[in-house]
Amino acid sequence: MMKKLILSLFVALAAAFTAKAQVLPNFQFGLKGGVNLASIPSVNTAFSSNNKAGYLAGAWARFGALGFNFQPEVYFTQKSADVTSNGGETKANFTSIDVPLLFGAKVGALGIGARLYTGPVVSFALNKSQSFSQAVSEAQALDYKDQNFAWQVGAGLDLKALSFDLRYETGLTSQSYGSTSTKINLFSLSIAYRLIKI
Repeated sequence: MMKKLILSLFVALAAAFTAKAQVLPNFQFGLKGGVNLASIPSVNTAFSSNNKAGYLAGAWARFGALGFNFQPEVYFTQKSADVTSNGGETKANFTSIDVPLLFGAKVGALGIGARLYTGPVVSFALNKSQSFSQAVSEAQALDYKDQNFAWQVGAGLDLKALSFDLRYETGLTSQSYGSTSTKINLFSLSIAYRLIKI
């Protein structure tokens, strides 16, 4: 009887703590870094691409209350892909500042929690570098816009001051490759460290 009473009390306190933690407004800020795997979908039989690894590094903030949160981020990112067109191969590097504006929900307590979120991403190109394979002199030049839009969906796990995020990003605007246009999709895996919590 006593064990059941203690267990019930513990469950009630944990539930109250969780509810309080999720209801009260809070603010967090930190740094993050990670890797991505970009893909440029094929648009015809003469155009294809191979997945290539890139990276990201930047900062994030999180505003939360009532179990929901808004998480703006800004990070430097490089997305790479090998593009094959008309028998030639081109290595494309997209270097940009990405600004995701994510909305989501969180559950958990005692510094451990899980998050689901989604939202738009604005990318601002920093440079437009491309290197051509020496074996192919007729590979199409890459011509892409200074500003692009995408959409992210993902899930995260918080362990005290550390956060782990897995995301999928799909392009909303097309980037041009000579006479061909297509959208960039990618997966990213990142780790974040919380510096401030209020």
